[in-house]
Amino acid sequence: MGSEGWQERYVNPYTDFGFKKLFGTEMNKELLISFLNALLPDRQEIIDVTYLNTEHLGTLERDRRAVFDVYCENRHGEKFLVEMQKGEQQFFKDRSLFYTTFPIREQAKRGKEWDYELKAVYTIGILNFTFDEQNDEYYHHEVKLLDTRTKEVFYDKLTFIYLEMPKFNKTEEELENMFDKWLFVLRNLSRLMERPVALQERVFTKLFEAAEIARFNRQELVEYEDSLKNFRDWYSVMKTAINKGRKEGRQEGLAEGLAKGLAKGLAKGLAEGVEKGRKEESLNMARRMRADGLSLEVIARYTGLTVEELSAL
Repeated sequence: MGSEGWQERYVNPYTDFGFKKLFGTEMNKELLISFLNALLPDRQEIIDVTYLNTEHLGTLERDRRAVFDVYCENRHGEKFLVEMQKGEQQFFKDRSLFYTTFPIREQAKRGKEWDYELKAVYTIGILNFTFDEQNDEYYHHEVKLLDTRTKEVFYDKLTFIYLEMPKFNKTEEELENMFDKWLFVLRNLSRLMERPVALQERVFTKLFEAAEIARFNRQELVEYEDSLKNFRDWYSVMKTAINKGRKEGRQEGLAEGLAKGLAKGLAKGLAEGVEKGRKEESLNMARRMRADGLSLEVIARYTGLTVEELSAL
């Protein structure tokens, strides 16, 4: 597909290709630096970052592998792990904590004395979903280790930041600072047909140039089309599972009674239907992705299936 065939003008940052092009490439690291500084205004300004290897193995060869979206460090050795999460996973918080152990453990000094002093680690999750237990409109979560009695920070070198993007609904006229502007861009980029007037900073000139699909070369267009197809397939899986769960829930609820049965049936049917539908659709998508030559690790990342489950296909 040539660039003239695209209906959208700018890349979708929720795709693997789009996110890494904007934030995970050396030529565009100015964008990442600006985003991190807007997200962390109370710390020392980040002047430069160095990209690090995004693929990590556990301590033992048989341990599970971790593949980060963007992983970098500043000149002080502080680590920044930035992840784009397209959809909710059953053990999302566990996964987030597990990934954070890699930039912590790799700081161990091997072959010489080490006093356990660590550099700060920041794990940043840009979420295209909302936490089930969070019903308010607060979308910016900063999590640290706290003393539960005093509520004071117990350890200030480990920070988890989560951005619930569906809750960010500010209009262009309501943008107050660089943090607002960055979230507005991430939330709306693929729907924009021109650069908003409110985004006049030089860094956004760079961003819109990097994001413009018409500027992609042939290889980039192919990679983006594949990445967009995977994103749409995943979205279709999620939507199908949810709709199936709702249908099964309605059927069971009506069978048991409109009042009591509907409430009970929808809850049970949705949970079971979503899980069953998600698993079946994930397996179907995994088979297609495997047929296209993708690795088990990449397929596991997009489908939520384990490598063991995929190996049995």
